[in-house]
Amino acid sequence: MNNQVIVALASFGMSGKVFHGPLLKVNPNFRVKLVLERSKELSKALLPDATIVKSYDDILTDTEVELVVVNTPDRLHYTMVKQALEAGKHVVVEKPATLRSAELQELIELAQAKGLVFTVFQNRRWDGDFRTVQKVIKEAKFGRLVEFESHYDRYRTEITPDSWKEEGDEYCGVLYNLGAHMVDQAYVLFGKPQTVTAHLKTVRTGGKVADYYDIRLDYEGFSALLKSSYLVMDPGPRYTINGEYGTFKKWGSDGQEELLQAGNLPKGDDWGKEETDWWGTLVYTENDEQVEELVETVPGDYRIFYDKLFEAIRNNKALPVNPAEALEVLKILEACLFSNKQRQTVCL
Repeated sequence: MNNQVIVALASFGMSGKVFHGPLLKVNPNFRVKLVLERSKELSKALLPDATIVKSYDDILTDTEVELVVVNTPDRLHYTMVKQALEAGKHVVVEKPATLRSAELQELIELAQAKGLVFTVFQNRRWDGDFRTVQKVIKEAKFGRLVEFESHYDRYRTEITPDSWKEEGDEYCGVLYNLGAHMVDQAYVLFGKPQTVTAHLKTVRTGGKVADYYDIRLDYEGFSALLKSSYLVMDPGPRYTINGEYGTFKKWGSDGQEELLQAGNLPKGDDWGKEETDWWGTLVYTENDEQVEELVETVPGDYRIFYDKLFEAIRNNKALPVNPAEALEVLKILEACLFSNKQRQTVCL
């Protein structure tokens, strides 16, 4: 296809193998030309037609490459994105984009000055459970929103050795990992909160970074509670939404990542559909009677990200994720760090 966007992957770790590689492979509007692997050749199994390079400069100097996917450890994002933009490349960067909001602001201004597309991979905007939550909140059968609660819990007693996510400063750990997704979802739903209160802890034996958080975002008239822990063997609902006249609950999490990790390619009309057993329940009062509904899960679909990105690059359409939104999310994460350190509520 003459109109294809030519892509380079800046690494082929978990996100390259599980997310970006498969999503780009099945999308005919993109062609992965280069993959940076300094010591291995793991990408050959998934992307046999791509050339493996050993240096990031090989990507930056390739005049055919239009789009660079920066999916390296978070501490490298700022420098690598800046280099790609300065080389005239469009950029996708993994969440949370950069470690500090000032760095992201600089990159946004650089992309604008050069007329380049710059977006952040917040794939969990297209989780089936989150898309269902958006639908339920929009319909508002439960009446006035009182409290929104979201959990992203795991059970991982082991500490992964030599992992950049398990060692380092306050920017490592679960807050800038899973928290970046959950805060982004809250921002998509409700916008900027009035105040932020956060508690971070290390709960696993031998843990070196925060693997637990309890975040409270207060809005006018309601609160959003975001919680995550690596020591939850029997998790409760993924989402609980309480309104003046009812409650919505959703168990389980989107299954796309599990399918992709197992080597499935995101193809077909049934991709992202969830079994009935995991559909949410909505209980509410209507005409003085209690009504209980089973809420079908809206199919999850990470493919939408790259569909939208193609339209943004070729047809000047809206970005799949506006980096200005990612900037606000990063500021909330920074407020969480400050709130936890000072043991106080932060006004935004």
